[in-house]
Amino acid sequence: MSVSPTPVPGVLMIEPRIFEDSRGFFFESFNHAAFEQAIGAAVSFVQDNQSRSRAGVLRGLHYQVDKPQGKLVRVVQGAIWDVAVDIRPESPAFGRWVAVELTAENRRQLWVPAGLAHGFLVLSESADVLYKTTDYYSPPGERCIVWNDPDLAIEWPLGHDPVVSAKDQQGMRFREAVGR
Repeated sequence: MSVSPTPVPGVLMIEPRIFEDSRGFFFESFNHAAFEQAIGAAVSFVQDNQSRSRAGVLRGLHYQVDKPQGKLVRVVQGAIWDVAVDIRPESPAFGRWVAVELTAENRRQLWVPAGLAHGFLVLSESADVLYKTTDYYSPPGERCIVWNDPDLAIEWPLGHDPVVSAKDQQGMRFREAVGR
């Protein structure tokens, strides 16, 4: 696998080694030992999640205050614009965001360490997103930063207003979320 850093420390783009021939393709989507070596830390995934969303759906920006989750995100059908926002107060990249296009075709994965907010926009007709988490979902600790926060100024590739859940529309401003 190939691992590339992003402008936000700890957020990594992971590209698997793909073996293709006339029959199709094969790749290792996850190897625990190789992953830990790539990120330089021990990690234990406790939950796998899958979502399907239609074109224009925007989910996020989600995080948990009581049980921060690291997430390893990939797309198995379709395409998304995947965004991670650094909300770690001690980070030199605090308040910065990074976005990458993840598709079933490019087979890339994004490692979003614990302590970041995460969201995505569906770019294709639909998208199936799989992600592993390092802690369990905790409804009492769940938080959301509004996707269009002017302080973050995330460059979402939008052609029209996104489809956002009522819960995500009620997301906090970045300044409220981080207490600044």
